[in-house]
Amino acid sequence: MADAITPHSALAHEVLAAVLQVREGSLRVLLWERAREPHAHRWSLPGGRLGADEDVESSILRQLAEKVDVRQVSHVEQLAVFSAPDRVPGPRVLATAFLCLVPSHLDPELPPDTAWHAIDALPRTAFDHGAIVLRARNRLRAKMSYTNIGFALAPPEFTISALRELYSAALGYRVSATNLQRVLARRGLLEPTGHTTKPGRSGGRPAAQFRFAETAMVVTDPFAVLRPPSTGRTG
Repeated sequence: MADAITPHSALAHEVLAAVLQVREGSLRVLLWERAREPHAHRWSLPGGRLGADEDVESSILRQLAEKVDVRQVSHVEQLAVFSAPDRVPGPRVLATAFLCLVPSHLDPELPPDTAWHAIDALPRTAFDHGAIVLRARNRLRAKMSYTNIGFALAPPEFTISALRELYSAALGYRVSATNLQRVLARRGLLEPTGHTTKPGRSGGRPAAQFRFAETAMVVTDPFAVLRPPSTGRTG
């Protein structure tokens, strides 16, 4: 018979959030600077220990609201469980990590030790948090091919040009506005709002504004893959 599990053999369990947002033209992640050892002055993902009466998703939403004032997260999904025995110093701690997205038009209030960092230029991170950030970025990029997850990065209304900038920042390469509109329209993801932008100083035709038809994630094309444009010919 297997050995009974005692309270002393239970592993500690924490939840962590990779909160991503497109800001200033780049995909960024929310990190806070540790003040104490271990890994003092390195940057960490927000989160904390799982409460005895919580499930993992309610725990991470509570901790985001309490610690970094991120209450308007537009999408939350479990990313992965990180369980390497040596992922943190000392007693073993399991981590359930989440991908969380914030629309680009919001600017959550942050405490002084917390800031947005470009994922392409991360500071020195604590523990395995850098690897978690990259896993979250890769998950987002993959899902932008076959779901409508772009809704979670976009403001309520946008022009196609503005949406192209969001997709380009998230994917890490320049996206064609024409192709993006064609693909999303063919999948029924966009609908016109009936509004237009105001003409600029140089005049010109006002740009039509759109919104996502759904504000919950759905799979739109399970076989689609968005790829960067080709840089050369193949033989």
